[in-house]
Amino acid sequence: MDFGLSDEQEMIVSTVRSFVEKEIYPHEAEVERTGQVPRELGEAIKSKVIDLGFYACNFPESVGGAGLSHVDFTLVERELGRGSMALTHFFGRPQNILMACNTDQRERYLLPAVRGEKMDALAMTEPDAGSDVRGMKCQAARDGGDWVVNGSKHFISGAEHADFFIVFIATGVDDTPKGPKKRITTFLVDRGTPGFEVREGYNSVSHKGYKNYILYFDNCRLPDAQVLGAVDGGFAVMNEWLYATRLTVAAFSVGRARRCFDYALNYAAERQQFGQPIGKFQGVGFQIADMITEIDAADWLTLAAAWRLDQQLPANREIASAKLYASEALARVTDATLQIYGGMGLMDDFPIERFWRDARVERIWDGTSEIQRHIISRDLLRPLGA
Repeated sequence: MDFGLSDEQEMIVSTVRSFVEKEIYPHEAEVERTGQVPRELGEAIKSKVIDLGFYACNFPESVGGAGLSHVDFTLVERELGRGSMALTHFFGRPQNILMACNTDQRERYLLPAVRGEKMDALAMTEPDAGSDVRGMKCQAARDGGDWVVNGSKHFISGAEHADFFIVFIATGVDDTPKGPKKRITTFLVDRGTPGFEVREGYNSVSHKGYKNYILYFDNCRLPDAQVLGAVDGGFAVMNEWLYATRLTVAAFSVGRARRCFDYALNYAAERQQFGQPIGKFQGVGFQIADMITEIDAADWLTLAAAWRLDQQLPANREIASAKLYASEALARVTDATLQIYGGMGLMDDFPIERFWRDARVERIWDGTSEIQRHIISRDLLRPLGA
């Protein structure tokens, strides 16, 4: 088994890390202070990524993407995890679910998204339907040849920059032995569609500048041409294209943990107490040892899950394990780093308190830690009839 990166993969890591350090780090403090990414800055980042050849690198060459493997793309996400999410958003990774577009939709949505001409946002979560996707209340009913949509979505990231939205909506109910079961359909909804409104959402303490929005549908009419995939086939496109997004969270968590660890390591080597570096005290040195061990473990779990996808092997449990462990390891690393810094770790003179706050959401979005444990345990127990 070869654990080393190829020359091409080393180039990917080096290129993306250099980009993040030069184009993202210098703007982080201002974005944190204002909670905003100026439009011209976002467009400049996007333009540089396009020139670099990395925009939409998660898409195959057949549609104009870079055609990176799952492992390669995971390396990209790991390095992007080092930077502010509000800024790396413009690195441009459209939702892979757009590969489900039909011929007409490819020209209107997929190809412009890959070229960076349009940006998308994914809308699934509702106030009463987070982990329980089938509990969604936003619904679409037939009216002539159209669908009439009513309801709302919240916690929608990237909505302020989106030209169109990929929205999961209930389109019917089936009676099953286990009770009513909602049918879900995926729709492509353009910004500015009558009856569709995008409003600013909640003020989150995590990832300042990477805002969440609320979508409102009030008798919004959508033709069949806006259905992505098959009618009532929302779970099919979701399961084919979206479940690997948890791997992105895992990779991001590894990248952010490594950046935070660098601060902890250097501080432990430089900070003097009682006439010696604090890293020489076991209370600090052992924390450093635990941190790097957890980061390496999370890294390999994540890359191993990506490798399984490349080999077309079942990877649902492995992805869940990577997301669970990496996001929780990030929480422990940021907390330990803050503890090593002491009181200064809570001051905004250093980015430690930001890393600490940002880390909290990773255990919630794209499936909570509890949901990941459910996926893992179900995968192990079902073959045994339990």
